[in-house]
Amino acid sequence: MLKKEGYDVMGAAFEVYNTLGSGFLEEVYQQSLEIELSRRHIPYKSQQELKLCYKDAPLRKTYIADIVAFEKMIIELKATSVLTPDHCAQLMNYLKASHLSVGYLINFGNPGKLEWRRITFE
Repeated sequence: MLKKEGYDVMGAAFEVYNTLGSGFLEEVYQQSLEIELSRRHIPYKSQQELKLCYKDAPLRKTYIADIVAFEKMIIELKATSVLTPDHCAQLMNYLKASHLSVGYLINFGNPGKLEWRRITFE
């Protein structure tokens, strides 16, 4: 599921990390990744609102995904020292809410390496 697209997105993320390293705020990485995605002609939408329902009834509360790429994949960004199970759960909830099946959790805050997880939901 979306393996080539994921490879392309991660190539852009590695380029951002290799250029900036760790230590910036999440918003800096988001804007930089958006530039890199555009340069690589990867279609995306930033700060995509995900509507929620409870038993077919729409809720007023919405989620905001950092990036939705290829109209099929959620990219959730972090700039923290380590990814936690809560971060993975957040992405899983975004996948449930959006009815999308593939997400990437990308952490730019880990010194020395880009940390990432591919999460699928069926």
